[in-house]
Amino acid sequence: MNVLPLLLLVAGSAAVAGIARRTPVPAPLLLVAAGLVVSYVPGVPQYTLDPDVVLPLVLPPLLYTAAADSSYLDLRAQLRPVALLSVGYVLFATLAVGWAAYLIVPDLPLTAALVLGAVVAPPDAVAATAVARRVGLPSQITTILQGESLVNDATAITAYKVALAAAVGEGATWATGLREFALAALGGVAVGLLLMMPIHWLRTHLKEALLQNTLSLLIPFVAYGAAEWAHASGVLAVVVVALYLGYHNWQVDFATRLQEEAVWKMVAFILESAVFALIGLQLPVVLRGLGRYEGMHAAWYAVAVFVVVVVSRYLWVYPATFLPRVLSSRIREREENPTWKGPFIIGWAGMRGVVSLAIAFSIPRTVHGGGPFPGRNLILFLTFTMVIGTLVVQGLTLPPLIRLLRLPGRDPRAETLAEANAQAQASRAAEQHLDALLEDEGNALPPPLVDRLRAVLERRRNAVWERLGSVNPVTGETADDTYSRLSREMIGAEREVFVRLRNHRYIDDEMLRTLLRRLDLEEAAAYRESA
Repeated sequence: MNVLPLLLLVAGSAAVAGIARRTPVPAPLLLVAAGLVVSYVPGVPQYTLDPDVVLPLVLPPLLYTAAADSSYLDLRAQLRPVALLSVGYVLFATLAVGWAAYLIVPDLPLTAALVLGAVVAPPDAVAATAVARRVGLPSQITTILQGESLVNDATAITAYKVALAAAVGEGATWATGLREFALAALGGVAVGLLLMMPIHWLRTHLKEALLQNTLSLLIPFVAYGAAEWAHASGVLAVVVVALYLGYHNWQVDFATRLQEEAVWKMVAFILESAVFALIGLQLPVVLRGLGRYEGMHAAWYAVAVFVVVVVSRYLWVYPATFLPRVLSSRIREREENPTWKGPFIIGWAGMRGVVSLAIAFSIPRTVHGGGPFPGRNLILFLTFTMVIGTLVVQGLTLPPLIRLLRLPGRDPRAETLAEANAQAQASRAAEQHLDALLEDEGNALPPPLVDRLRAVLERRRNAVWERLGSVNPVTGETADDTYSRLSREMIGAEREVFVRLRNHRYIDDEMLRTLLRRLDLEEAAAYRESA
């Protein structure tokens, strides 16, 4: 097995993503553009997107890390818009795009057109999260987009299976499709509910952070595989487990959380980078099979389908936003009246990604009876152009559009004030608990050590309030910033001494590692306090 192409893909995509962090261009766009350019460089290996790799091996960890970082409480508060988008919109887009493609493309059967509709219907979890993180969308809109992108893949995959069964001649009815969707959805949720508590129990009872993080890496694959084995939705199983574990993550020990955060950041970075680069690298594969659809006809079909996808999203988003308020007085009483700006951004943020391409590549080449699948190569091309088009057109215009509409973003001062109040309450509780503990003779400590414990509490309590205070006119730092910087510089001086002592053989490497780890933890604490 030649692993060189895989290494080149990972290393190249990571390098491009690193460069993107130093430019105003979102990383997904730069990665796709780099993939498009590199795909025609002589000597570059041919990369074919394999759905048997992407769906079971790449999608679960990306869904898991996105869901674990989401807020269960925020998603529950936005359950109605999330459900309307992740289920209702995907089914509506499948029908709208499928019917439009059937009318636009000559000789394309309706069943094959509906396959195309299901393929391009779901906005992508990776693209939505990456762009929302980069442009700083308001928290409510970010929650809706993330929630939609976590669940809509399950709807799209089920709709695709039903449309594909009809297209290849296996026969499928609307009743069959609805039944299959209900079984897949309920089964995926059920598998997630069955797995989440035993997995959480394991996470809290394994005593070594290394073992806990090994389990963490296996969780998305176990949940996805178990659900798929039961002919249920692996996507929903992963999301349910991840939301539960993320909500209860505070019950895991600190060492596991520190390691897990670093590990999953690295995994998500590598997979996201490779996925977007892989999208661009598919261009030669997609163009090679166009055949009679080459030229202006294919370009016209691509533009027409792109327009239908964009318009159909708005045709769903605005009624889904305002109709519930018209029909329910309870909703009007409970929720603020939305403006037109939020739905406009939600409609424009529907970028497609690797899941659509992976589903498209899974379309069989033949139907029952041995004939070729009608329009398979054109469906691949239209899916590819849809992914590229939404990433480029919507991804590039979304940041200036948000600035133009002047959407109210997060209020840093209000968030800092809330953080300071929470820290003050926690510090008071900790101080009361310390007083109660010190009353026990078994916890007797010398006064300097008691003062040190109280000083740590005072430091944590004051650190957040200091961020609200004045800044140093020379450096532009708050007192908290200066404290953290000086703390890190002192730690750096200690680290240099330890290394010099090792180099002169006063201490060995094992002792050096012990001392450096202690300093690393202190520096991490200083950094997190100032972050």
